[in-house]
Amino acid sequence: MTVSGKANRKPVNLALQGGGAHGAFTWGVLDYLLEDGRLEIAGVSGTSAGAMNAVALADGMMRGGPDGAREALHGFWEAVSTAARLSPLQRPIIDVLLGNWSLDRSPAYLWLDLLGRVASPYDINPLNLNPLRDLLESSIDFDKVRDCTAFRLFLSATNVETGRVKVFERKELTVDMVLASACLPFLFQAVEIDGIPYWDGGYMGNPVLFPLYDNDLPDDIVIVQINPVERKGVPRTARAILDRMNEITFNASLLRDFRAIDFVRRLLAEGKLDAGHYSDIKIHILTEEALNPLGASSKLNAEWAFLTHLRDIGRASAERWMERVWPDIGQRSSVDIRDYYQG
Repeated sequence: MTVSGKANRKPVNLALQGGGAHGAFTWGVLDYLLEDGRLEIAGVSGTSAGAMNAVALADGMMRGGPDGAREALHGFWEAVSTAARLSPLQRPIIDVLLGNWSLDRSPAYLWLDLLGRVASPYDINPLNLNPLRDLLESSIDFDKVRDCTAFRLFLSATNVETGRVKVFERKELTVDMVLASACLPFLFQAVEIDGIPYWDGGYMGNPVLFPLYDNDLPDDIVIVQINPVERKGVPRTARAILDRMNEITFNASLLRDFRAIDFVRRLLAEGKLDAGHYSDIKIHILTEEALNPLGASSKLNAEWAFLTHLRDIGRASAERWMERVWPDIGQRSSVDIRDYYQG
């Protein structure tokens, strides 16, 4: 059901996680929300693949509103797939036949995984070639992104030298800032901006929430989560252990944010904080258990069939989520965030 008319819409902020090709799930979520029309996007915080979705969203909104944003997101992910057609990172035929989306048996992936444990990008890519640069430059008009006033936009990266998070805002955004937000240090050299080296923003915020606490923005934050917080069982293989360590690392900052939000909420409820100066942030999480079985290697799978599969999962998840959560938006959190940070 689509609600037309601005008076019927509810303003929210979006917080978009990173996760490589799994960011196509977020594409599907955004595609449905833009089509549905009941939510008004006031602010967006994105990291890594979330940052790429965010700039495509801003570019498209300037080109043609929600419909233009949907076209821009489709065009960006189609360009991702096209650029990856000649990549050696392809599924072996047995996995194609079995419908297995991971690259765990791909010789190129196994070689890259092993090489990344013994050599750095400075050794194996001394010219610092990054295919994402050409992709972003050809797909995204950054002049339009910087001029976009449809919503406030924040991208995050991690300062390599200090370990602190750096937030880049819309008016200053460049290709380098998006690349910094998506710079995995085992794959790419650190991205330097004004002489400061940056790595993936997911290490310090996946994504950062604090820019969305501004008084000019709504109190509702919708987190599009593509990295599971909880995963049953103990990983046994070296690769599975490393994958789970990465999931925990990339969710740690988000859980800290949840703890801080819950702490402020309790102080407000007890009358120990001035409600005129502190907001009761309302958290909503849009996630999908169908993503959990996908191995970490599938984050490097950019086949069009896989990306559209994730898009379709994202659209279906967003539709179910909207019907369940719509009454809560603007009124209360739709999740108990204490369940997330207390294990």
